[in-house]
Amino acid sequence: MALGMLAFTGCQDSAPYRGQDARTTFIDSVLSTLTIEDKAGEMTQLTLDMVCVGKPYKLEEPHRIDTEKLEHVLVDLKVGSILNCGGHAYYPEKWHELIGSIQSAAARKPSGIPVLYGIDAIHGTTYTTGGVLGPQQIGLAATWDTALVRKFAENAAKEVLASGIPWDFSPVLDVARDPRWPRFWETFGESPRLVSDMGVAMVKGYQEGPSPIAACLKHYMGYSRPLSGKDRTPAWVPERQLREIFLPPFAAAIDAGAATVMVNSGETNGIPVHSDHHILTEILRDELGFEGLVVSDWEDIRYLFKRHKVAENYKDAIEMSIMAGIDMSMVPTDTLFPRLLAELVHEGRIPESRLDESVRRILGVKYDRGLFGTGGMPPPLEDYPEKASLEGAAARAALESITLLKNKGQHAIYPEQPILPIGGTGRILVTGPTANSVNALNGGWTGTWQGTDPTYNTPGAPTAVASMREVFGADRIAFSELGMDFDRTDIDAITRNLSPRNTQCAVVFLGEMPYTEFVGNVEDIELFDNQQNLVRAIHATGVPVIGVYVGGRPRTLYDIEAMFDAFVMAYLPGDYGARAIADVLSGAFNPSGRLPFTWPCHPSSHLTHDLKHTELEGDGFKPLFAFGDGLSYSSVNTTGINIISGATASIGDTVEVEVTLENVGNRSSTETIILFSQDRVASITPSVDELAAYKQVVVPAGATATITLAVPTSTLGFIGRDNTYTIEPGTFGLRIKGQETEFELIR
Repeated sequence: MALGMLAFTGCQDSAPYRGQDARTTFIDSVLSTLTIEDKAGEMTQLTLDMVCVGKPYKLEEPHRIDTEKLEHVLVDLKVGSILNCGGHAYYPEKWHELIGSIQSAAARKPSGIPVLYGIDAIHGTTYTTGGVLGPQQIGLAATWDTALVRKFAENAAKEVLASGIPWDFSPVLDVARDPRWPRFWETFGESPRLVSDMGVAMVKGYQEGPSPIAACLKHYMGYSRPLSGKDRTPAWVPERQLREIFLPPFAAAIDAGAATVMVNSGETNGIPVHSDHHILTEILRDELGFEGLVVSDWEDIRYLFKRHKVAENYKDAIEMSIMAGIDMSMVPTDTLFPRLLAELVHEGRIPESRLDESVRRILGVKYDRGLFGTGGMPPPLEDYPEKASLEGAAARAALESITLLKNKGQHAIYPEQPILPIGGTGRILVTGPTANSVNALNGGWTGTWQGTDPTYNTPGAPTAVASMREVFGADRIAFSELGMDFDRTDIDAITRNLSPRNTQCAVVFLGEMPYTEFVGNVEDIELFDNQQNLVRAIHATGVPVIGVYVGGRPRTLYDIEAMFDAFVMAYLPGDYGARAIADVLSGAFNPSGRLPFTWPCHPSSHLTHDLKHTELEGDGFKPLFAFGDGLSYSSVNTTGINIISGATASIGDTVEVEVTLENVGNRSSTETIILFSQDRVASITPSVDELAAYKQVVVPAGATATITLAVPTSTLGFIGRDNTYTIEPGTFGLRIKGQETEFELIR
């Protein structure tokens, strides 16, 4: 029975479904009309390149739909999902043209089911020219402000949906434990608790705002801990650690209602996750109760035989992955998948009931996003949101992310105060390889996959040096341009006549240029030699040095750290990051960011805050900067910590902790109170510290404040020897900075 789009028109309100019964009845009615080939098509996702003029990755410009290809893909093969752009960003008008053509063709499918379109909008509308681009996730995590992150995601959803795209492959919920890993910057940092909270905030922003889109949790799970540190290389993660460190963010986001999940491209303990029934079905479905759509990552079903060598051929790989629990294959550049999948069903190797499970989930996402009521057509262009209405959260997130890590600056010429904020009227040298690059501020997945092509930057977005000129005055800024490949001759030219007599300070922009995935693989994480030599040379002149690091992972710089009078971590702050950096350096904004990861001293010392006691032996744990570090221009001291709920708590109780703060400076400061817990003795070696709670509070200049934090004892457990969550009675410590106390947990 051919339904056609007209059969759906008016059948479904574009608002969320009104009741589970109506939803189920509708989906069952559609499913009952589908052939095996229809179902195999629904489970197929192709990239936009497959329906445009030209060859994949080599499309003719300007990009345009190839009507014959589109007809074949949608009508003949009955493909249910398309993703991505054709290699670069488009203006909203182009998105409407492309998606409108696709959905019009989908109406001619035998089923008439609209296409589910997906995109990687990971820090705003990354593939919409002129869209709002805020900090990447590592910078959002540095804000420690979940309400702001939720608002940022809500605004992003408005723009993504306005282009006609209802599905966003975001957020990344991998826990970043190794800064060698090139996707470190796509995460919310090293703490499972912080990643969980930020992930829930982003999912709710995407899915519960006024313009909801489907979130996609990635990359389920264990992707971020490859043994070599390199992308898509084997991970060795015992199940106990998999459950304790890497599973909690996914569990929390699923509890928050996340609609879809994308699978880890790699292998864990010798098993490619795309073929792992235990992870994809027993844990995800049976334990976590996830009822949504599971999509593969890019070409990863084919990779089961091409790379991983666990399947003899493509057909075997498809059988293996579908039976493990994959619902949709991000193919994305061949048309064999739906044909082979249908063959597997006809041959009896995959039961049709297994396809029914997946297609029901796919139809559920399409139903929830209102596609059956709209035919998947983009909303009117005249309803596209005004950019000014969406910029506030992105700009604020950029400001709140900037993290001041050092501000000693007791230089002989300026002995009365730290070097920051920059005052006076003297000349400021601005240099370094990331000083004059919008690409450096945004990172990967910006305009293009790698984010390196300035052609697709937001028109008018400023570089760091441009914002420095705007904030400090062009006459104060002396700029020396440097690319990533500068050498000793360039350094000599910068420092030849440099001295404290003619220069108040030097702001040196360090870091990396954009990359993602395997392109960002490195042999070690030490900062580039030429950047370290630049700092040494400027320091040797006697001019105070302010380092600003623009990048998504910490590079080690132990040998030059003492040469910085001040050091600022800017992460990848997006299009509003240049002004945010300048406003922090000038003092227009009092910095409040806190590190969401541990910055190692040396390339081989990348430990995390929740290390074990045996890792304190020998030289101990001496990071360059610790997880949670961050300064302001008006210090807020923690002067007391007190358990107001009593020195004893029963399992199931909530421990209430009262914290006393004092702002000893002359400016109002936003303080992030970070409470760590310590299990003194446990049946699994306890961590030195665990993130137990955190809260932000504004403390006025010279004022004191008393804040209460709540620690549910249900969060003080761990994954035990039997791989289940357990809470053991005993003594627990609580620490905020240098203030400590403890309580007894009883049954």
